[in-house]
Amino acid sequence: MILQQRLLVSAMALTMASGSQPAAAAPWVRGFVVGAYEYAFRYGGRPDYSRGAEIEPGVDCPHGASVHFASDSRTKIAVARQKWRSQQEIDWISAPPGLDQVRGPNLTRFYIWDRALSHRGYKKEIETYVNPFATDDPGQPQVTGRIGDGFNLDGKIKANDFVSPAGEKGIDNNLYRAWGCDAPWRGNGNATLDLRANDKMQDGLYTMVIRVSGNQDPRNDSDATVEIGYSPDKIVKDARGSVSVDYSYRILQPAQYTKLKAAIKNGVVESEQVEHLHTPRIAWFYDQTGDTNFTKGKIRLNIAPDGFTGTGLIGGYRNWRDLYAENTFAQDGGQQGIREHEDHVALYYALRRNADGMLNPKTGKYDGISSVYRVKLASAYVVDPDKPMGIPKLALDEDRKIAFEATKLAMIKGTDTHIPQLVPPGTSEAAVGIMEGLLEDLPSKDYFLKTLYRQHYPGEDENGFPPWADLYRRYVPLKAPKPKQEANAGGEAAKP
Repeated sequence: MILQQRLLVSAMALTMASGSQPAAAAPWVRGFVVGAYEYAFRYGGRPDYSRGAEIEPGVDCPHGASVHFASDSRTKIAVARQKWRSQQEIDWISAPPGLDQVRGPNLTRFYIWDRALSHRGYKKEIETYVNPFATDDPGQPQVTGRIGDGFNLDGKIKANDFVSPAGEKGIDNNLYRAWGCDAPWRGNGNATLDLRANDKMQDGLYTMVIRVSGNQDPRNDSDATVEIGYSPDKIVKDARGSVSVDYSYRILQPAQYTKLKAAIKNGVVESEQVEHLHTPRIAWFYDQTGDTNFTKGKIRLNIAPDGFTGTGLIGGYRNWRDLYAENTFAQDGGQQGIREHEDHVALYYALRRNADGMLNPKTGKYDGISSVYRVKLASAYVVDPDKPMGIPKLALDEDRKIAFEATKLAMIKGTDTHIPQLVPPGTSEAAVGIMEGLLEDLPSKDYFLKTLYRQHYPGEDENGFPPWADLYRRYVPLKAPKPKQEANAGGEAAKP
C-alpha cells in the first residue's frame, strides 16, 4: 500500500512534467517522527590542534570548550575560590587521602567532589546549584564566531546578531552564544549530552511528531498547516538501530502541542511566528520531560523530495531559568557537572548575561534567551488518537519529577530574591546519603564527614539516607547491621 501511494505520486509528477493537463489540487498530508533533537550549535575543529586535556577549539570557540572538574587540578581551582576553606580542606578535597584503600576510588572521589562543589557560596551552608547567584562567576567560554543557525525573532538586524549559513542576517540564537562552547552540548550530534538525550528519546522516554498538510502541493503550498506535538508511541527502529520509516504514531493535543499556519516553497516549510510554541523538551530522564514553551516561536523544515526524510529548526525565546534547571537538576548539579565537566554556575551566569527576550516590566530585565533546536525527521503516519488522552505518567518516577519541579521553583525563588533557599526533599543534591556510604572504608572518612557541610532531613536512617533515597542506595555499599546482644541471666548484655 505504501509503495502504491508513492508510485502514484511519482506518476502524477511525470504526467505534469510531460506537458499533460495538470491534475487538480487535492488535500495532502505528510507526517514525520523526530529521530534527533538537539540544540542548534555549530562545530568546526582544527586537525592540527593539541593542548593536553583541553577540548579542541573550532572557528566559533577559539579558546576551546569548557573543561571544569576534568581533573584534580581543575577541581582544586573551583574549591579554592571559597575564602572560608582551609588549605588542608582544599588539598584533601581535590586529592582525598587513602583513596587506594576503598572499593570504588573513582566513585568515592566523585561524590566527595560533588559534596564540596555543591557548597561554594559565600557561606558554607548555601547549596550552590539551587543558589548559583550566591557564588562568583567562574567564567564560561563563549562563542565568538558569527555564523549560527536560527531565525530573526525580533525583526531587527543588530550588530551582535549571527548570520545564517545561507547568509541571512539578524539571526537570534543567544543560547548558542552562551552555551555553544560547553563541551557536552558541543558537536552537532556527537557530544555526550546530545548522544544521551537522543538515545533516551529513541529508547522510548518520549516521542515527538510533526504533521504537515495542505491543499495545493507538498513541495509548494501557500496555505499549509504544521502540527507538532507529543506522541505516546515509542519510536520504532530498524535492525541497524536507525529510526524506521512509515510507522504510525498518534499525536496528542492537550499539551506539548501547537498548530501553525505555514507556507512551503521548493520543499522548505516556513511557519508563522506564534506567541507560544509548545513542543516536548529535550530530556534524558523522566523528571526533565515537559513543555518547552518557546515565546515568539516558529518552525522551518526542509523536506527531501522523496518525502522520506527531513531536517529542521525550531526556535523562539525560552525562559533561561527553565533551561538552567532542565540541565542542572537532571540528577543533581554536582553529578551533572563532574561527569560532564561543566560548571552550572558558569552556565547560569552565561544565560543571565546573554538573555535577550521576554522583557520583564517589573524588573526591567530579560527573562528569555533566544534559543534554536535542530531536528532530523523520518517519514511516518501521524494520526489522531481514537479518543482524547493525556500524556502518560510514569508512576514509579512521579516522586522524582515532583522533586525536580520543587527544586526548580526553589532555584527560581532564590535567583529572583537573592535570598538563599534550602534544597527541597526528594533530591540527591549535594550527594545526600550517597557520599556517606562511599566513605565507609576511607581512612580520612571522619575528616570529610566533619568538614563538608550537608543539609539534613527528618527521618534519615543510620546510613545517612533520607526517607526517599531508595533510588540511590544501589550506588553505595551499606554498613552491615550491628549484631544484637543477648542479655545474660543477670540482665547484663553478654560480652562478645
